[in-house]
Amino acid sequence: MKRFLCLAVTVLASALVAGSIPASAGSCSNATIRGTYALTLRGQIFLPDGSTIVVDGLAKQTFDGRGNFTQVDAVAENGVLTPGWRPGSGTYSVDADCTGTQTISVAGLPDVHLQFIITQSGNKIRQVVTDPGLATTAEGERVDIFGK
Repeated sequence: MKRFLCLAVTVLASALVAGSIPASAGSCSNATIRGTYALTLRGQIFLPDGSTIVVDGLAKQTFDGRGNFTQVDAVAENGVLTPGWRPGSGTYSVDADCTGTQTISVAGLPDVHLQFIITQSGNKIRQVVTDPGLATTAEGERVDIFGK
């Protein structure tokens, strides 16, 4: 009986939590992240020889709401920052559950692939690089939305 009661309480709690999630939580699309975001980047690059490079930086990404974006970034490697802003661009795709994927292209470098989660009705985004040897994340906040 104790076992059944414990299971029933667990199922009830799960149903209550699921019911408390707003309907809009599952209604994202490419247009959800339309606008410009300021991001903070942190992580490591693991080299084949076993050494690592620590990366820290900033990026400004502007999403068009249709699956394309442009960006500029400034990334320090082991504390050394090349002056100026490095341009890039790419594509992204947002799923209805507010997760998505992104590919960043920067001239002279291999493409970088990411997964992300959108929160706060599109006002925040959290990214993680999915390429082997790269353990980097980014957190961003919308600073401008077009047409508003």
